[in-house]
Amino acid sequence: MLTAEDNALVTKVGAGTPMGETLRRYWLPALLTRELPEPDCAPVRLRILGEDLVGFRDTNGDIGILDENCPHRLASLFLGRNEECGLRCVYHGWKFDVNGNCVDQMNEPIGFEDKIKVTAYPTFEAGDVIWVYMGPADKIPPTPNFEYTQVPETHRGVTKVWQESNWLQALEGGIDSSHAPILHRQIREGASSAGIQLSTPFVRGGAPIIEVDVTDYGYRYSGVRPLGEKEQYVRGYHFAMPFTQLRPSQIGRAGAPDRTIVAGHHWVPIDDDNCMVWNWTYSYGEKGLSEKERTMEGTANGWPNVDPDNQYRAKGNIRNNWLIDRDIQRTDTFTGIDGINAQDRGVQESMGSVVDRTREHLGPADTAIIATRKLLIEAARTVAEGGDPRGAQTTSYYNARAIEKVFDGTLAWRDVMLPEMYPEDQRLPIA
Repeated sequence: MLTAEDNALVTKVGAGTPMGETLRRYWLPALLTRELPEPDCAPVRLRILGEDLVGFRDTNGDIGILDENCPHRLASLFLGRNEECGLRCVYHGWKFDVNGNCVDQMNEPIGFEDKIKVTAYPTFEAGDVIWVYMGPADKIPPTPNFEYTQVPETHRGVTKVWQESNWLQALEGGIDSSHAPILHRQIREGASSAGIQLSTPFVRGGAPIIEVDVTDYGYRYSGVRPLGEKEQYVRGYHFAMPFTQLRPSQIGRAGAPDRTIVAGHHWVPIDDDNCMVWNWTYSYGEKGLSEKERTMEGTANGWPNVDPDNQYRAKGNIRNNWLIDRDIQRTDTFTGIDGINAQDRGVQESMGSVVDRTREHLGPADTAIIATRKLLIEAARTVAEGGDPRGAQTTSYYNARAIEKVFDGTLAWRDVMLPEMYPEDQRLPIA
């Protein structure tokens, strides 16, 4: 559990709050590349860390992310004209470039555009994602080069979903390894609804022992499950500060062969009560992803479960009871909610927009969650004291990879797993 004070510290993300200032020290996923598909396309409205912004791709293909409100009379620049290397407010014709400089004022007989600037944030494009940095200019971190951003487009899929809860309970749900084979399981072989099959080691294995090794980027962790009398099933993950999980997905499902796939999430706060859950999957092998893998079919992270024309909101939500089907719950899946990540959203949103962590009762299976909270509180205090938060200035996660394996139960998991969890630099020192 957390005290009420610490719970507020890690959940409030507005400008000037300890966690808000901490999160602004990292690159943040802002938009999908396909939301700004070509020069001079329509601008896009977005909200991150409680700030209302507008993104646009100018005539040269450069990307600007600006304060949504024109500094003249505060009309929305989302309504503006994207043309000739700038976004022009339709109210009085003030025009701004990607750096926030006012370059024209149609309504002024004697212009003073050189004295006007709108807030603009640096951007970076990689991995089908447009990233934004909202922190101090002299503290800008290295660009985000997760392995999924480096593979060909044929080997990668990226989606996003609006979740109606605070970012931290979404993150904590994602990094929790013990819940997955319970919440997401099918309850009979041959079930038609998506879920983790009963025949997989994930479901057949026992309850996991969670082990965490803190690193300079966050931590690596494993769920070690006994599998029968002689084997163990180990899932090795990475958590990269402040909101990224790398999750293994190599073992084939439903009799399919093993594969070279890793998946993961970024949980990016929209404001104190909502977050955008970024979902990605990629193949690090020669074989690319199928269309079903790229669109993450069965996860409820894309169409038709998510509506891109309605701010990427999920169709299942608290107002329709997450579309739970009690017949399916009796016969096919543990929850009766269609889609693995729709199940996550259901339980996480059901806690309320910001969960009261003073009421919790945590156990050993929550070791990774406890570690995350400690690192976030440490980071917030470090920033408040003028330092750099863990992971902001490091690149050591660039070669991190999540791995799962079944092997002899007498072997130490680190000896077996770490060479593949760091395929170039085989051993990362524990911080």
